[in-house]
Formats: sequence, structure tokens, C-alpha cells
Amino acid sequence: MIISASRRTDIPTYYSDWFFNRIKDRFLLVRNPMNIHQVSRIDLSPEVIDCIVFWSKNPKPMLERLDELKNYKYYFQFSLNSYGKDVEQNVPSKNDEVIDTFRRLSDKIGAEKVIWRYDPILINPIYTIDYHIAYFEKLAQHLKDYTQKCTISFIDFYSKIKKNIEQLDIVSLTYNEKEALAGKLFEIASGYGLKLDTCAEGIELSHLGIGHAKCVDDELISKIIGCPLKADKDKNQRPECGCVSSVDIGMYNTCLNGCKYCYANHSSKVVNKHSEKYAPDSPLLCSTLGPEDIISHREAKSVAKKQLDLI
Repeated sequence: MIISASRRTDIPTYYSDWFFNRIKDRFLLVRNPMNIHQVSRIDLSPEVIDCIVFWSKNPKPMLERLDELKNYKYYFQFSLNSYGKDVEQNVPSKNDEVIDTFRRLSDKIGAEKVIWRYDPILINPIYTIDYHIAYFEKLAQHLKDYTQKCTISFIDFYSKIKKNIEQLDIVSLTYNEKEALAGKLFEIASGYGLKLDTCAEGIELSHLGIGHAKCVDDELISKIIGCPLKADKDKNQRPECGCVSSVDIGMYNTCLNGCKYCYANHSSKVVNKHSEKYAPDSPLLCSTLGPEDIISHREAKSVAKKQLDLI
């Protein structure tokens, strides 16, 4: 089983104490986002967890505790892009903190296990195409020895984020504009020895040398754990997504980064309401069990092919 921690919230930044307590107890509970009273009990025993994929903008709280994961395999999807407080309200300064966190994490676990995400790309009067090109190169200079690839995407105009982004004056890019910008970023990345791919983008850029990413990546996981996987495409993601199946242990409307473009939060009011319920010792993230909740044990098994096929 592959654990995603998490597309729904930044567990490493805000809820790492909860996560390490769950690792210690070898289980957690997670609500079904489509039916909140359906609760799954997830086995976190090392024998059934093939890999953990962390998603974060600043996993600094985890850096001194990674030894607690010595029985697990894992890697990080680390978002580090060009925005200020007007877009990413609570993300610390890139120059003063986040770049250092990225490099320290890479030093601890290896550059191949820290994937740089420069996404989503949005264009407005402040964050112009030229701005992105210049800032991307500055970041590439800082990160070139601490990662092996970068994943990009362009902003998706979800209806739920319409209110959050209306004051940002975001400009929609044409296909040709996306192609030109992606091509320039590819040239920069290649110049620093970095691979570039896209996340869940419908546009085809293979003619530029840019492939489609698998953020939950069976090929990378196979290299990390030392054997192939028998993992299917994740049917719960968009058709453009190349990820293989994983179990997400996060909860929507709990991320405190305050990113205006985030699809996982409906409003800051709802986020604050949920985050007030955070208890590091609870099996549920930012929630408590109620009389209407029904707990079921989710089947947990390794998808690693540890024995050679005979045929």
C-alpha cells in the first residue's frame, strides 16, 4: 500500500506531531471526503506500507524526526515557487527559510527523493511570464544539487477558488503561451541538469522534451524499495493524472498555508474551524468520532512484487 500524506493538506508543516504519533501507534482513521460519516481504519505497519509520499511547502518540523521513519520508505513532493504573501499567505520566506529547508531535507534523504514542484503557474500583472522565467532560474540555481527533477503545472480555475483569486487579476494563457513558457523553463532546467515534466496537464509537450509526471510514481517507488510494484492507475484522480493508486490520509479544509489557488480549502473560516479541533493524539486528523460515524477496516496489503515472476 502507498500512503499519500497528503494532497488534501500540508501534514509535514502543520500536523507532523499527529503523523508521528500515528506511525508510533501503527494505525490511523480517515474520513471519506464524499461521506464524512464513513471512516476507514488504515494499518500503518511497515510490512504493508510500501512507500509514503509526502506533499509539503515547508516540511521543516519533520527534519529532526526523520529517524522515526527508519522502518519506512518515502519521498517528498516539495512545492517551492515564486509567490509572495498575496498568493501564499502563510508560507515563510523562500530566501530566509524554505530554500534552506529544501536543501537540508535533500542532504538527509537524497536528492532523488525530493521532487521540486513549481506549481501552479499563474500569470497576472505582478507574476508575469518574464517574472516566472527569472525566478525559476534563481530557484534552479539554488536547488540544482538538491533535486533531480522539477514538475510544473498551470493553474486550474476551479469554481471553489473563484472568490479567492478574483482580486489577483489572473490572465488565462493560450496554448501557444503555455508552450512557449514551458519550453523556456525546460531550457533552464536542462541547463542545470534537471528533468522537467508536467502534472495533470492535458497539453502535450513531448516535442519539447517535457513528459507527463507521475507524482505518486511507481517507477520511483520501485527504485526506492528495490523491487517492482503491481500498482494500478489511480481511478480517483483526473484522467490527465498519471499517478498510481494510493491511500490519502489527509482531510480537506485543514491546510493553513493560505494559498489562494488551493483546491483543497473552501474558505479560511472553515479551515480555522477544523484546525481548532486538531489534537496530536487523536487517530483522526482535526476531527473526533461521533455517534453517526461508522468505522470500517480498509484492506491493507503490500503491492511490491518481492518474488520473481516464473513466467
